[in-house]
Amino acid sequence: MTNFADSRPTGSRVWDAVLVIAVFVGLLYVVELADTVTGNRLDTAGVQPRETDGLDGILFAPLLHGGWAHLAANTVPVLVLGFLILLSGLSRWFAVTVVVWVVGGLGVWLTGPENTVHIGASVLAFGWLAYLLLRGLFSRSVGQILVGVALLFLYGGLLVGVLPGTPGVSWQGHLFGALGGALAAWWFGQRDRARRPTPVR
Repeated sequence: MTNFADSRPTGSRVWDAVLVIAVFVGLLYVVELADTVTGNRLDTAGVQPRETDGLDGILFAPLLHGGWAHLAANTVPVLVLGFLILLSGLSRWFAVTVVVWVVGGLGVWLTGPENTVHIGASVLAFGWLAYLLLRGLFSRSVGQILVGVALLFLYGGLLVGVLPGTPGVSWQGHLFGALGGALAAWWFGQRDRARRPTPVR
């Protein structure tokens, strides 16, 4: 798997990261606009726990939001955390996102309350945050550990969201999104460490 961050100049890498995450967030706003125009009918396409039809929602749930306020609350974390992962390359961002998307969606489908529909990009935000917090520990990268410490101070309070307590909030999505991010951090961190050249004396 090719990683453009390995060969592209820093300026180009940053610009690519900005462009990709801006397009992704722009897509979320386009989807919410379409949802508003259709009378919020798209929201029913989210994850419906233990319903066979609800499995399709795993594909769509992170793109859907329960109104503009919900989307606005997710926008900054998604922009910041997605951008930071994209600095490691488009392929890495895509791979981490797939792991978080699938693990988060399946976890919600298996454990969420019956007769509920779970939507929102917060599953990605929690997964990306967990990945960024833990990747340096598994890859043994000092720079990544320092980034993780900084993010812990900035966004560590969000992790309370993996606990039940707030009505109408899918803590299951937060929890399993974070578990997906932790899995991705372990998986890719091990691979990065194995690929790192071994110093020879």
